[in-house]
Amino acid sequence: MDTLDWLLDSDPAIRWQALRDLTDAARAEIAAERARVAREGLGAAILARQDADGAWRRDDAPAWLTTLFTLQLLRATGVDPADRAVDAAMALPEAQLRWNDLEDGWDVRATELGGNPFIEGEVEPCINGGVLAFGSYFGRPSGKLARRLVSEQLADGGWNCEAPKSVRSSFHTTICVLEGLLEYERAVGGAAEIAAARRRGEEYLLTRGLFRRLSTGAVACTEFLELAFPPRYHYDILRGLDYFRAAGGEPDPRIREAVELIERRRGADGRWVLDRAYDEALAVMTGEVVGEPSRWNTLRAMRVLRWSGSPG
Repeated sequence: MDTLDWLLDSDPAIRWQALRDLTDAARAEIAAERARVAREGLGAAILARQDADGAWRRDDAPAWLTTLFTLQLLRATGVDPADRAVDAAMALPEAQLRWNDLEDGWDVRATELGGNPFIEGEVEPCINGGVLAFGSYFGRPSGKLARRLVSEQLADGGWNCEAPKSVRSSFHTTICVLEGLLEYERAVGGAAEIAAARRRGEEYLLTRGLFRRLSTGAVACTEFLELAFPPRYHYDILRGLDYFRAAGGEPDPRIREAVELIERRRGADGRWVLDRAYDEALAVMTGEVVGEPSRWNTLRAMRVLRWSGSPG
């Protein structure tokens, strides 16, 4: 099967994004396909698993972790945030869930137990970047959380969950925060301070070619070259490239090597394999298997290559 046909013959969450990003389909067709996400496939399964208090749970993980990463996956489906079922699902954690510092770590509890509202994040920027991203995407941008993240930006332009103990930024934390700031800007219609911080964060990645050490030019971490979905808080070059694509504008020449690495990872069948799946704690699985062709990786790789002007 042709690779594009393979993507189109799949879950509505993938199909509608393939139509939007890889074809010249009419807006009405794209919108109709997107409307299916909340009612069929992965998006619908996520919504169906939500508990009455607004959290997502599974037996082997704390509720905060499952809720956090399941909402990040829901955002990745591109489900329409204006859909009534989606808006109702987001109203629950907004109104009822709080972060609480317990002996065994952060957990989600009912509002009456106090703590920071779930939609306003907690203390780690890698987590807060994800919260800001899905909160903003689903129409609940937190200015307080966005300003906190800007205030935590390090001198080299990025972010690190280990700060202030560490004064060097982390690729992992930086991409989480960048995604959150981008969604926040979109939600509020632009914010000069946020945009400036985001550009500094982008420079952190670009000056390192998206995967190299600034000091030596060596690959900063071999895992950055492994294509993962879902990524949780982990960085890799496909996640970085897809962020820059989503941010818009002309591709920066400094991404060229990373793009070439993505090109070379394409299999003889025209598809990209799933190298890793950080799906621990998710309430709903994607159905993909590590080591096998991945529609999520293939979708993202193909749209990155199209945006970058690569013939691949």
